[in-house]
Amino acid sequence: MCFHSKQSKSATEVQNRFKAKIDKPSLFIPQEDINGFNFPLTPIITDETPEIITHYNWGLIPSWAHNEDIRKVTLNARIETLEDKPSFKNSVNKRCLVIANGFYEWQWLDSKGKNKIKYEIGIGNEDFFAFAGIYSQWIDTTTYLIKNTYSILTTEANPLMAEIHNTKKRMPIILKQEDENKWLEHYPYKEFAFPYQVNLVAKKLNQNTLF
Repeated sequence: MCFHSKQSKSATEVQNRFKAKIDKPSLFIPQEDINGFNFPLTPIITDETPEIITHYNWGLIPSWAHNEDIRKVTLNARIETLEDKPSFKNSVNKRCLVIANGFYEWQWLDSKGKNKIKYEIGIGNEDFFAFAGIYSQWIDTTTYLIKNTYSILTTEANPLMAEIHNTKKRMPIILKQEDENKWLEHYPYKEFAFPYQVNLVAKKLNQNTLF
């Protein structure tokens, strides 16, 4: 799973790495810990405008939703059942790159999760990467304003992540840099499920840390 991420680098660094321009610099805020349950605006790149870095809210709201409540359970989307879930099936070909340079996961040391170890995970050296994401546009039925939202895709955990995320054994899909355009160009999404993976590095942060 992935509910806490990190994007701590500057606007210039992001633009140089992804060869794209931030459309609204005032929204760009580097953050050490992005909590998905706050449904924050974070930087992404969509398939419609790959030359632009824009900001969407984390927590996908499908176009048919009556309100925003569904976003509590759409921070992540399982790639294995993407077309089976009403929340996600209309977004299979609405692809985005979710920009990050780390994410966080907790390893349970007991059966109830009262004792945990927090890990920061990335590709090493604080380097940028992109989560595979899908997005949606929803019109608020009260204000009639459009809200752009996204979900991060997850897959079966590799050995490292199975050891850390030792309850559900899942991990977010992190794209190889050379495959980021393939994702935006709608290559078959099942090709990005495990065993597709990048090399990950995990750093233990502390113990007895709760969400």
